[in-house]
Amino acid sequence: MASSIHLVFSNYGYVILAGMIFSAMFMVLSALSEFVFFEPYFIFYVPDDRTASFALLITVSVMSALVIPMNVYLVRLVQKVKRASGGVVGSIIGASAGACSCGPVGFSIISTFGTVGGTATAFLTTYEMPLRLLSLGILGIAYYQTTRSLRDNCRIKN
Repeated sequence: MASSIHLVFSNYGYVILAGMIFSAMFMVLSALSEFVFFEPYFIFYVPDDRTASFALLITVSVMSALVIPMNVYLVRLVQKVKRASGGVVGSIIGASAGACSCGPVGFSIISTFGTVGGTATAFLTTYEMPLRLLSLGILGIAYYQTTRSLRDNCRIKN
């Protein structure tokens, strides 16, 4: 598995892509989860009771930054779109599952939908951590499938 990471990230374009994905996901998810505030000043604050949620947010961002460039590499260079589609779909689902428990901002938007919004808000509040863990699981499966596809299609020797 380390050899497939080396294969993909030996090209600096994919390292830059991973850095951009991590930065974008981290900032967006941090802002939505109210860890980062832009007004009136740029403030970064993690309350003591939400450190586990913040750690999961960082892990989802890192895993997405690892899996998505690997899938781009697989699709672009190997041209096996059918075999790579499961990893691509898995990385998209995993990243969005990490974003769906987006904190108070998302709750206020969802609550405008009445009773259904209230039910969704209660669900997201109760299951924020399990949803992020689920997204990590999905990203882990996508990582495994991508490294397996890279090993099979690129004949990587361990």
